[in-house]
This record gives sequence, structure tokens and C-alpha cells, in this order.
Amino acid sequence: MSGNVAVKTPEKARTPQKRQRTRSSNGIKQWGPGLLLVSPSIILVAVFVYGLLGSNLFTSLQDNHSAPQVSGVQPVNFVGFANFVALFADKDFQHSLINLLMFTVMFLVGTLFFGFIWAWLLDKPIKGEGIFRSVFLFPMAVSFIASGVVWRWMLNSAQGENASGLNRLLQMIGLGGLQNDWISNPTFGVLAVGIPAVWQLSGYVMALFLAGFRGIPDDLREAGRVDGANEWQLYRYIIFPQLAPVALSAAIIIGHMSLKSFDLIMAVADQTFYQTKVPAIDMYNFMTVSDYSNAAAVGTVLLVIVALLVVPYLIHDAKESSR
Repeated sequence: MSGNVAVKTPEKARTPQKRQRTRSSNGIKQWGPGLLLVSPSIILVAVFVYGLLGSNLFTSLQDNHSAPQVSGVQPVNFVGFANFVALFADKDFQHSLINLLMFTVMFLVGTLFFGFIWAWLLDKPIKGEGIFRSVFLFPMAVSFIASGVVWRWMLNSAQGENASGLNRLLQMIGLGGLQNDWISNPTFGVLAVGIPAVWQLSGYVMALFLAGFRGIPDDLREAGRVDGANEWQLYRYIIFPQLAPVALSAAIIIGHMSLKSFDLIMAVADQTFYQTKVPAIDMYNFMTVSDYSNAAAVGTVLLVIVALLVVPYLIHDAKESSR
């Protein structure tokens, strides 16, 4: 009996190990092929996204401000956050941040307002809905550069006999008193650039809201009417809460697009227009004079601003999905 026990004990001791190896091999078989499939994408993202972000951050912490330093003729030194301190103390960069804030508010409020109104109108049973939907969505198919060239002419600041674009139109319909400098206005010129931005992206927001409207079951509306709710109460307590996730998604998408706007502003104005200057334009201007460190610092500031907008939304979305 004792001999038999001595023989079986090692087998019992090895049994959990065998089970653990079996589980490990089964786990590798399950997630191994998937990992191999996505590994090229993981490597590319790690190198060309996060690797370059790290390189940009490192450049922003150096004093690489001239062509000789870029070419290696002169040494480049580590200066920490000195570039960021100098940027935020610069009146021109402060002006760019204020312009960015005004442009973002104009872009965001305009697209949400017109997008919601158009979606609300199309949600009603009207004839030719497909035509109106196509008309509203068409500007989105045009590139920012192409539309910017047209809007540059329309927002021409010439007035009186030399008026053109919108100023000429206002003059023709007897509203000449509303003519203004548009993009040449020293204080609110950047808001004029927001007009083509709103025109171009309102159709996209309309599509989001229209999908939200169509996703609300008719049973909810009918139940509200049966309970005696009027039209305003129906929208306030049933439709608006259902559209809140759509509005949040639209705000995040439009908000981050406005923060990194570059091509539309360059097409409507150009990099020399102080009135319409935003941080993305500053970054371009720094690059053209080989001031890589300040350009990288501006890029890092934009990255942080976008992250402050997007990351909370991603966290909120992850929490909602896990419920």
C-alpha cells in the first residue's frame, strides 16, 4: 500500500501543472492568431503615432530655433519648458488662442444650431426629402481648400463701388449698411472664417441628428401624447434626452476639428493675416523659418487642448458601454 501511494503522489503533484500548461496553450491558441493579425497595426501606431508624438515633445523642450541648429552646424541644448513659458507670454500667441476660442465657439454653435434645425425639418413628413438631404450634405463633399477659395472672394472686404462678394450682394438688396470688413476686421475677422466652416459641416451634423430622430421609437412619442404631454413637453422630456448622446458626439467631433483647423483658414486668408491667426497657423509660420522647437511647442499645446476635450468623452463613453 505504501509503495502504491509513493507512486501516485508524483502523478497527483504533476496533474495541476499539466492542467495549467493546457490552459496556457489553449489561451495562446485563442488570442495568438488575433494578436499576430493586429501586431503590424500596433507596431505602426506605436512608431508613427506615439513615437512621433514623443519626438515632437522632446523637440519642444530644446532650443532648436534656427536653420544651422536644424542642420547640425550649431549645437542644440535642452531648455525644459522655456519655450512654453515664452509662448504663453507672447502677445501674438495669446491673440491666436483667443482667435481659436472665438472660431471654435462660432463653428460649434453654428453647426449644432443649423444641423438640428435642418434635421428637425427633415424629420417631418415632407416631399422631396432626399433632394433636401442631398443639398444639405453637398458642402461636406467639397474640400476645405476649394470652398475656401470661393469664400475668400465672397468675404472680400471691399465696399462701396468696389464691393464684391457678400458686400456686393448686401448692396444690391438695399442692405448696404450691413457691409463690413469680414476677415479684415481686426477684432472679429476670425468669426468671418467661421461662416464657411459652419456652411460646410452643418450638413454632417444634420445627418447625425436626423439619425437620432429616426432612432427614437414612435411608441415613446405616442405614450407621451397619451399621458397628455404637449409638443414642447414631448421634446423636453422625451426627444431631447434621447438626442443628448448625439449632440455630445457632434460637439466632440466639431470641437476637435475646429481646434486643429488649418487648411480652411489658409485658403480664406493666409498665414500673414494677423486677424485670422490661430495656433495651427503659428506652427506653420515657425516651421517656415526653421524654428522647430517653437513649432513643436505649439503642436504640443494643441495636442493637450484636444486631449482635454476628447479624453473625458472617451472615459464617459467607456463607462456608459460597461453598464
